[in-house]
Amino acid sequence: MSTLDKESTGGAQAPAADPRRWKALAILAAIQFMLVMDVTIVLVALPEIDKDLTFNPTGDLAWVINGYVLTAGGFLLLGGRLADMYGRRKIFMVGVVCFGVASATCGAAMSSGMLVSSRFVQGLGEALCGPAALGMIPVLFPDAKERMKALGVWGGTAALGGVIGSVVSGALTEYVDWRWIFYINIPIALAALILVPKVMPESRMEREGRSVDVVGAVSITGGLVAVVYGLIKAADHSWGSSTVLLPLLGGIGVLLLAAIWETRISDPMVPIRFFTNRTRVTSNVVTLALLASFHCYAFLLILYMQKVLGYSAIKSGMAVVPLAFAMGAGMGAASALMPRIGVKAVLAIGFGGAAAGLLVASTLEADSSYVGGVLPGMIVFGLFSAMCYPALVNGALYQVTGKDSGLASGVQTAMQQIGGALGLATLVPLAIRYTTDHIGDGVIPTVAQADGASRAFQVGAILVAVAAVLVVVLMQKVDATPRNVLAEAEGEPDAETAQRPAATGVSS
Repeated sequence: MSTLDKESTGGAQAPAADPRRWKALAILAAIQFMLVMDVTIVLVALPEIDKDLTFNPTGDLAWVINGYVLTAGGFLLLGGRLADMYGRRKIFMVGVVCFGVASATCGAAMSSGMLVSSRFVQGLGEALCGPAALGMIPVLFPDAKERMKALGVWGGTAALGGVIGSVVSGALTEYVDWRWIFYINIPIALAALILVPKVMPESRMEREGRSVDVVGAVSITGGLVAVVYGLIKAADHSWGSSTVLLPLLGGIGVLLLAAIWETRISDPMVPIRFFTNRTRVTSNVVTLALLASFHCYAFLLILYMQKVLGYSAIKSGMAVVPLAFAMGAGMGAASALMPRIGVKAVLAIGFGGAAAGLLVASTLEADSSYVGGVLPGMIVFGLFSAMCYPALVNGALYQVTGKDSGLASGVQTAMQQIGGALGLATLVPLAIRYTTDHIGDGVIPTVAQADGASRAFQVGAILVAVAAVLVVVLMQKVDATPRNVLAEAEGEPDAETAQRPAATGVSS
């Protein structure tokens, strides 16, 4: 393998970029699209899966989704740090192999246990390749203006995956077989494995003199798994129940102990200095609000169209196609606006508009039509929420050196997973309880269903509006000043780490 020469760090001139970078980005974006799509693609197919594999009635069917979310959310931070330490391309490919093999066993599942266990492995595959893919972008695009566009493409493509998943799942389940929602991942994974070594350079931290922080890795991963598990159980248990409180409080306690441990060792898995940048912290915190509201909106909208409007699985899947177009427009607008008005301004506009979109969606009633009732909120929320995704990724990687890009990517991706779980654990049960109470009071079920969704959308709008305020008050201006990311990846120390060993060359 050849190694790129270290670039000079003098001046603001960005180093020469890899001519293969846009091809590499296309592969990274395609894989991320597949990873995100695999969360939502299962939702529409669940009834057919249950019919084929005969899950028991105690709630095991939910683990077809929860198993994926649990391992993905719990191991993302570890996956990002492993990518920094052992090579981002290497860990990316290991993750793709893991995901592809698990997709094959999901499709071939002959029992509920085989499917659920394969979904756990799929989630682990995402935890490995997702952060590694995002962590490669600062290395592939050392020029900040190009990097801003590349992160916009990556974040936007990921957001679209969640919407397209419902459409693809409806079509495959209706006209082919539910097993193909998993089999379609295999050719994508194979193509990535063949093409990645040709277009993607390797990069990693220099590990000479460094030790693996086993205690930090185990405690942080264990704490995250416990927190995500608690959020998952909160979807169908009371927040005051031991089933929810024990894993949540236990996980938070373990994470606090891990934070203390990380401050006391010389080579921590997660340097605490990473969380001292308020722009990065704010970007990750508001990601929770956006993903919670988005997952709530997508879930309840499909439910509304099927239960209230009487749509079939395929029709409800096709009915969200305008959401994909609106999100595509929002991502395009964000990519064009970020270099001109900055990440902070785009986020403020995006979160403010998304809150307005949820308020429009909250006007849905039992007798609302698709065009007059569903479509306006879908377009407004889709457009403005999609503007946030590229900007959030840029904010989450703000002032991140090359040696920490995998870690930063793992944190951002973990916040997306946890945010989605939070929405399904809080906002969706809120709607369901509101609906159940109204039906108990004698309200017509379709009216109660619409009212429950409306109430959840209103709470989601408040969450997103608060996030907009946090962005305006706390975030710094994220500019497009060129930085020598390749040199940083090779170990040029920043002001905070001048005394520490640095990272290696970028090889191909």
